[in-house]
Amino acid sequence: MFNRFMFPVVMVLAGCAASSVRDMPTRAQLSQSPLPPMKSFAATSARAPVRSNANIAADFLALHFELESGRELPAFTRFEQPITLRVTGAPPPNLQNDLSQLLGRLRSEAGINIRQVTDSNANITIEAVSRDEIRRALPQAACFVVPNVSSLADFRHKRRKPETNWALLSERRELGIFIPNDVSPQEVRDCLHEELAQAIGPLNDLYRLPDSVFNDDNVHTVLTGFDMLILRTGYDPALRNGMTRDEVAKALPGILARQNPRGVRVAARPVSKTPRSWINATQTALGPGATQTQRRKAAKEATRIAQQQGWTDHRRAFSHYILGRMVQSGDPETAQQHYRSALYYLSQTPGTDLQAAYVVTQTAAYALANGQPDEARQQIRPQLQVARRAENAALLSTLMLLDAEALDLQGQRDKAADVRLDSLGWARYGFGSDWAVRARMQEVAALNPRQQLGG
Repeated sequence: MFNRFMFPVVMVLAGCAASSVRDMPTRAQLSQSPLPPMKSFAATSARAPVRSNANIAADFLALHFELESGRELPAFTRFEQPITLRVTGAPPPNLQNDLSQLLGRLRSEAGINIRQVTDSNANITIEAVSRDEIRRALPQAACFVVPNVSSLADFRHKRRKPETNWALLSERRELGIFIPNDVSPQEVRDCLHEELAQAIGPLNDLYRLPDSVFNDDNVHTVLTGFDMLILRTGYDPALRNGMTRDEVAKALPGILARQNPRGVRVAARPVSKTPRSWINATQTALGPGATQTQRRKAAKEATRIAQQQGWTDHRRAFSHYILGRMVQSGDPETAQQHYRSALYYLSQTPGTDLQAAYVVTQTAAYALANGQPDEARQQIRPQLQVARRAENAALLSTLMLLDAEALDLQGQRDKAADVRLDSLGWARYGFGSDWAVRARMQEVAALNPRQQLGG
């Protein structure tokens, strides 16, 4: 995903936070002592999607025969197996473990014959470089993938040549993936999942997908069951390089009947396209380069378009969520109305529990800041398992920190201290540097009315 939004994994809570924090003893100790060891998620597998194969076939075609710009692709392309992959540059310590887990999942869940090698002629090269180097190459990218290159230097030399044009590919033989090595472990892992999935699979993103990394909303950052099915379908023997959209469309019912038999019995759901006007407004609201006034205007426009389209799905919810974020610092009560609207539309859309967990960090923070710890904990507790299942350490640690402050307000200070301490190992994976972890802890602590009153 070239234009991966620089949209924080967890939303800013400052709309209802105090400007200064007076640490309680447990927090003071944590702010001065070495942080606990970083935690990470064990190898896992995703749940299979529960949707109609007819819908999945339409998604497959849109993902493989269009670019994010809307340009149509003339032919289906993939690697011929087996696929080899190597790592170059200066990879951070966590990269290898996360990459090994990802390759294992691709082999077991997607049935793709892919392995890591040290040979210079590997099909895929992952080069780990600094964030600044990536931005100098593509200013709006957090990480990216390019065909027919094996290094950033190679990309700079070929970037305007035909061989780096996705639309001109007839098959995939060599690809370069560029990953930052000076960001949080979670962001490194997220880039691995997104860019490797694009390197071997779909080139497009679709906002209509509620449960996929092939969606620029950046909610899902670890390959889902739907994603694995899309990849497995793309490497089915019935498909081959050079097939047209019509040829692939004819083959998909039989392929999906084999790959996803439960989807044969599920009725298709009507799906509306996402207009370019909504995409542009959303990108302006969340992407770099816009002023705060421009962001708010764009968020309002996205919400207006979503209403005009008659959407009742996660896209309508996302519009309200974005607008809530835009107005939160100046009008927290209006922001909460938008968050409640977002939660309502998410409740109408199956498979959006992770989206709801993001919104709950805002609504629970508001309850906490208003001295309602019981309400805050009631909202937080169901989301903890959602964040764990999604392997989102940044979200998980923020929910746990909110829970700790709510426990403190309830008078359960020992339990609050235990939850707070446990959250920091996840925060180290999710946010990376010690200063970022401590800043998140202080930000959440500032929501506690006792802190604001100096108690």
